[in-house]
Amino acid sequence: METTTRNWLLPALLAAGQLAWLWPGAGLAGAEVPGAAALVAVLGAVVAETAALGRRRQTPVRALAWSLGALFVGQLAWQDGYFGLGAPIALYSVAVRRPVPVTVRALAAAVGVEWLLSLIHVGVRPALASELALGALVYAVCAGLGEARRQWLKGRSLAARRLAGAEETRRRAGDTERRRLARELHDVSAHHLTSVVITADAARRLGGSRPELTAEALSFAERTGNETLTALQRLVGLLRDVDRPDPRPMTARIEELIAGFGRLGRPIDAVLPADLAGPAAEAVHGIVREALTNALRYAPGSAAHVSVVRGEGVLELAVDNAPPRGAAPDAVGGLGSGRGVAGMKERAVAVGGELTAGPAPGGGWRVRATLPDATGPWGPPDGESEGAGRRDVLREQRLADPALVLTATLLPLVFALVTVEDWTGTSLRAALPDLLVVAALLVVHALPLLWRRRAPWPAFLGVLATSWLWPAAVAGAGLPSRVSEFFAGGALAELLAVYAIAVYGRGAARTWPAWCAAAVSLAGTLVATAGADGELMGENSTGPIALVMFVPLTMVFAAVFAGLWGAGLAVRRRRLRILAWDDYALAGALWHAERAADAERHRLAAKLHDAVLHPTSALVEQARQGRLEEVAAGARSALAAMRELLHSLAKAEEELGPGLAPTPTAADLTTLCRTVRAAGRDVTLRGLPEAARDLPASVTLSAYRMVEAALAAGDRGPARVTLRRRRDTLRVTVTGVPLAVTGPVAERLKVQVGTGSITFEQTGTVRVSLPTRPSPPGPPESVQEVSPSPHA
Repeated sequence: METTTRNWLLPALLAAGQLAWLWPGAGLAGAEVPGAAALVAVLGAVVAETAALGRRRQTPVRALAWSLGALFVGQLAWQDGYFGLGAPIALYSVAVRRPVPVTVRALAAAVGVEWLLSLIHVGVRPALASELALGALVYAVCAGLGEARRQWLKGRSLAARRLAGAEETRRRAGDTERRRLARELHDVSAHHLTSVVITADAARRLGGSRPELTAEALSFAERTGNETLTALQRLVGLLRDVDRPDPRPMTARIEELIAGFGRLGRPIDAVLPADLAGPAAEAVHGIVREALTNALRYAPGSAAHVSVVRGEGVLELAVDNAPPRGAAPDAVGGLGSGRGVAGMKERAVAVGGELTAGPAPGGGWRVRATLPDATGPWGPPDGESEGAGRRDVLREQRLADPALVLTATLLPLVFALVTVEDWTGTSLRAALPDLLVVAALLVVHALPLLWRRRAPWPAFLGVLATSWLWPAAVAGAGLPSRVSEFFAGGALAELLAVYAIAVYGRGAARTWPAWCAAAVSLAGTLVATAGADGELMGENSTGPIALVMFVPLTMVFAAVFAGLWGAGLAVRRRRLRILAWDDYALAGALWHAERAADAERHRLAAKLHDAVLHPTSALVEQARQGRLEEVAAGARSALAAMRELLHSLAKAEEELGPGLAPTPTAADLTTLCRTVRAAGRDVTLRGLPEAARDLPASVTLSAYRMVEAALAAGDRGPARVTLRRRRDTLRVTVTGVPLAVTGPVAERLKVQVGTGSITFEQTGTVRVSLPTRPSPPGPPESVQEVSPSPHA
């Protein structure tokens, strides 16, 4: 109901005003009343304009086209009585909801229709120039204001999206931290403790023939146990930047890792670039460690080959190991946690890559990964990137500033055109040179306003400096001194410049000199222009007369400029409050996310201390004392405890979704719709259970969360939820949710869609496509937005 009222209230008021003027307003005012045929045309134009404006938010371009048609018909039928306000309003809606190129074309079409009507009504006469200028000015201002509104809403939408992303991060913080720690724990157990078990068992079996192995195994157990303790303490240290990649080159660390495996008695050759760094290199380190650990576990003593080749923007990683030499020793069995290949794939996917693992054609095992290389010596040429940046800047240029320049130029110029015979005493044709000089002065005076946002003080000083060209032109070019009247109209540039200083200038408390300087400069320029030809108020120019004019003008202008400066400060403070609230909400969401992650780390720290840290510390002490049997038993005990902890984390991940709540299933969608119906809203669910059969848990969770958010947007009317399965895609359609297609709810849905795609329709429909096969994380494949603004 609220959306319908916003859409139709303004068109209804305009139609009521037009009809009231049609009868009885025109008759009471003594204006011409249209005849029967013209009356029918006017009524048709009013109906068409009203219907078009009612759809200006959904289809702004079409609304503008119909409004321009209604304007043309209504003006032809009743020139002096048809208002035609729908066209500027529709153009404003186009500027708010469509990109700049569309707005420019719409502006050209609107001005073209207005000029055609002016030509029909006025004909080729001197008055036509003022009509053309005024028509262009009105539409340019509407387009500029609409585009400025679009830019503001774009910033608000971005802030809402950031906040929605932070809220989503907060909800998933505990689950994310649990998965991260599980992966790190698996690395520790796989690399460190497994190596201790294998080394100790080998020394026990071969100790009779090779007694030196016992000392080596004890030394290795002590060193590796200390490394394990260090790694575990780092995990539970509650560091803040746990996910920040190490910027140092990783090549040396990977080579050290491979050398450590080589010391365990297997031949390993490696080919690596010398400058690996960044997230992809971190992933390479983890994948190589896991792959070689698996090879050590299942194919001890076999040769391995590691290669990393840098391609065009990617790193190609390959880890191959030969078949095991005979059967693996019994002591090796049962050491795995079952997350080896899954952990490697998670690492690859986390940086936007992919990984495959499986038997090699000639026997053995092969791991292949393709990872995006963000630090390698590749990318577009510098010139190309720079040009693309320039194009982005041009696309972001606002129409409001050119529109204001046009306004500050055309308003006094229209007045000059209308009164040309009064201030020149000649016809328009004879006064054309003077008009061209006046137009040039107005353009130069207003031109600095183009930089009023980016450089408000230089723009302000430019406006003040160019204002002194007026008295110089009167004195040097022979212009009549009455052009000071037109310059007074051009003083709109000073007003806009002072306002820009208050809103965009650095340091609000330091912007007050702007209104003082503007008042003094404008008063001085007007007095100097009026007396530049030697005549002032009909008498010879004298200092006292100029002073008498200057002081009151300065006081009047000071009051006006000070009021405008105060209004600008108020707008500035309001915007700063909004931005400060956005920052506060974002910081709060991130703070809660960090607290949730901290809580999860504290919980796991307690488990690690009891289950793993204490046995590992005992293992190190036993290695120092030379007790090999206890070392082997302690390593197995610590490894078993860590494996049990990993299994508990995996079970928690399956049973608990974000926020430690049960992961929704397909049946929960039915429960959700039933709950909404119980609250009094008519909700229909279609497509279950066929569409949800054998869906991955992550897809089911995403579908449930998105349906839940759409239905909770605040709408009260009937809604329908439809699920359809198309090959490898689940399509979810929610209709009857107009409040979910704009604002914070829409931004939250965009964040939740993940690797899928989402489309919003102004009719209140949300369409989501979710891939049912795993794919690398990243931004949505496509998001078709509608404007979040309810304003027009």
